[in-house]
Amino acid sequence: MAEVGQPESEQNESKIEETRQRFKSEYVQDSSDKYDSRDVERLMKDDSWVEAYLTWRQNVVDDALKMIDESFQWRKEYTLNDLTESSIPKWMFETGAVFLHGYDKEGNKLFWFKVKLHVKDAKTFQDKKKYVAFWLERYAKREPGMPLTVVFDMTESGLSNIDMEFVKYIINCFKVFYPKFLSKMIMYEMPWIMNAAWKIVKTWLGPEAISKLKFVNKSEMQTYISPEHLPPHMGGTDSFQYTYPPLPDDDFQSPVSENGPIVSEDESECKDPEVDCKESLESSYSSEVVAKPRKVNFSEDSLKPDELDKGDGYGRLKGIRKPLTTFKGTLLHISPAEELSFGSTESEKKCLIILNNITKNQVAFKVRTTAPEKYRVKPSNSSCEPGASMDIVVSLHGGFQASPQDRFLVMAAEMEQSAGTGSPELAQFWKEVPKAKVMEHRLRCHVLESVKPILSSASESPLASGTNGHQDLQTTLVRLMAINSRLEQKLDSCLSTQRLLTVLVSVLMAFSFSTMYLIWTSYS
Repeated sequence: MAEVGQPESEQNESKIEETRQRFKSEYVQDSSDKYDSRDVERLMKDDSWVEAYLTWRQNVVDDALKMIDESFQWRKEYTLNDLTESSIPKWMFETGAVFLHGYDKEGNKLFWFKVKLHVKDAKTFQDKKKYVAFWLERYAKREPGMPLTVVFDMTESGLSNIDMEFVKYIINCFKVFYPKFLSKMIMYEMPWIMNAAWKIVKTWLGPEAISKLKFVNKSEMQTYISPEHLPPHMGGTDSFQYTYPPLPDDDFQSPVSENGPIVSEDESECKDPEVDCKESLESSYSSEVVAKPRKVNFSEDSLKPDELDKGDGYGRLKGIRKPLTTFKGTLLHISPAEELSFGSTESEKKCLIILNNITKNQVAFKVRTTAPEKYRVKPSNSSCEPGASMDIVVSLHGGFQASPQDRFLVMAAEMEQSAGTGSPELAQFWKEVPKAKVMEHRLRCHVLESVKPILSSASESPLASGTNGHQDLQTTLVRLMAINSRLEQKLDSCLSTQRLLTVLVSVLMAFSFSTMYLIWTSYS
């Protein structure tokens, strides 16, 4: 246990180091073939991974070590580091029973389980388990640190679709194998006949997971997910229809250029929109929307940092917050590591992405987004000299506001030393570069909460005369508002617990009724 008064950051670092050393000495030393060496190596380097296990186990190192041991053995058994689309039987993708698509209101990806499409079958059980592992690992690599919201769509499902062992496995994935990965688990339109089954399921859930369980009907679904990410049968407007191939994914497109949308070089030469354009736009990612990608432009001109600072206001670095975290990729180091933070003030409507070329050759890069109409990115298609850095300005324009559902994709590929770096050469390069040589990294959007309106209204009141005492009053008011917000969250949590208890009582009553009915029929 950390000493009293020790800073929290130092406590975390101490726990992380202790976990690593003990895992190495107590688990790895005599069992080198027990785990995949790549997982062990990552554990020794990735602080966030160790911290996730510790947090999920309330910072108890012994419990975290047991969890890591079980998780790593599972990862090796299912060859997680080598699991690819071709490792899974094609028919499993074609059923559409499990897939990732859309976001909840907090910006968490939705992991859909279409219960009516699942049929219990012992012969395919292992393949189904590997299938779920494939989707989880795919997402974990693309959006590290970002949780999932699981949606069990029980529309038109019945007892024949319930596979308790499969459900237990899914729960175990979030409980043991992917710590801090579950945002919430939404049970949509659960038939009353399944109440007894879910009573058993809850015994498998830890206290952390039970609090994340939400039973909803059609009228309650939009509490957690906006209509644009819900299918029509749930009261939404999302016309997405799952098909395979390809795998569904975010619809990354070219952002709006400084002078408005025009057709870009790598799209204007497409002759067959169903083949050439699709391949060029998607690269190694598939489109999440069935419709053809919109032809919108990205700015082709490349500005160096000193040119950005001398810009016309659009590319000016002055006042833009510099990123504090870095993702270390194979070709580029990208800052920030995970998210761009946007707010409502003018200074908060611009973000900076810094690319550092760590190779000995030129690296071509592209920046794409799921909301091309909202953002201007400059430069969004250029190249970076060996050992040099490139500043990219991402800005909101018009009256648009950032959303937690918005995503950015940075694509990079190493160029030959003799390759040209003009717009035509880059367009041709992206058409010819093999997908396997393209490095890709995703960034999500974080929306800052501003307290400016509170301070503004306080400063306009007679109490605020600009003195230090009145400034303190403003600060106190902001703190009270924050406390009030936390109390509201706790109240919501209590209400959720009350609803859960109500469901449990209903389950018990239904179970008792079913038992009495069976006894009555057996005697009659």
